[in-house]
Amino acid sequence: MPAKLSKTGQRRRLLTNTLKDKLGKGESVIGLVISVNNVEVAARAAGMGFDFIWLEMEHCPLSLETVRNIVLATRGLPAVPLARPPTNELWTAKRLLDTGVLGVIFPFTRTAELAHQAVAACRYPPHGLRGSGADLAAFRWAALEDYYDFADKNVLIVAMVEDTSALENIDEIAATPGLDVLFIGTSDLSFSLGLRGEQNHPKLDRAVAKIVAAAKKHGKFLGRPGRNPQEIKRFQKQGFRFFMTVTDMDFMAAGAAQLLGPFKSGKRRSKLV
Repeated sequence: MPAKLSKTGQRRRLLTNTLKDKLGKGESVIGLVISVNNVEVAARAAGMGFDFIWLEMEHCPLSLETVRNIVLATRGLPAVPLARPPTNELWTAKRLLDTGVLGVIFPFTRTAELAHQAVAACRYPPHGLRGSGADLAAFRWAALEDYYDFADKNVLIVAMVEDTSALENIDEIAATPGLDVLFIGTSDLSFSLGLRGEQNHPKLDRAVAKIVAAAKKHGKFLGRPGRNPQEIKRFQKQGFRFFMTVTDMDFMAAGAAQLLGPFKSGKRRSKLV
């Protein structure tokens, strides 16, 4: 990021959204899901090498105040803060963006109307409907240019495709101007297809292929969950570049299992001293 002089003569960095930069170059980005209402966990995760942290507000009890504290605590760290609100609504996106997240993940984007609403929520007039009270966000992203111009260029807009109604409207959703990423919620999509979450079924594979084709046709980046390196490498071959991996709690459980596994074979337990 080049340094330039501001109007006051002070040298400042010209900021960009590194996720958009990497995706535009054909690179993959990988993010960790933050599920616990804890600033220190999020700040530690943001410095571990992930490209972004996914602040999960749909399924987890993260509060708006905690999101703001995480946004501040991760200032200067490499991972970009994104958030998934509980619903695809103008007001939920507006409040999150004004805390300073640099992207919104809109759940259950079933129709072209909802896709257009997602874009409008993240853009200032005349290109959208975002309100102008962004003092807190501007403090977090001290860009050289005006924050409003910076945000219109850099906020990442992700639409989640996760049920059969979205599948029926996928071409119109993918055609939405300003939408950056089509993210396939493969678990919910599997349930919507009557598969109860099963991930290895031809019916789900056909649905995913239809979404992939629409995204490629309309120049949208593709995202999906990737639980391990093997999955991510396989999905990269299909054209996916935006990966949500497991949660903070999953990593804690995996670390505990790795440590305790040798001491808990069968019913016999060894003492740790």
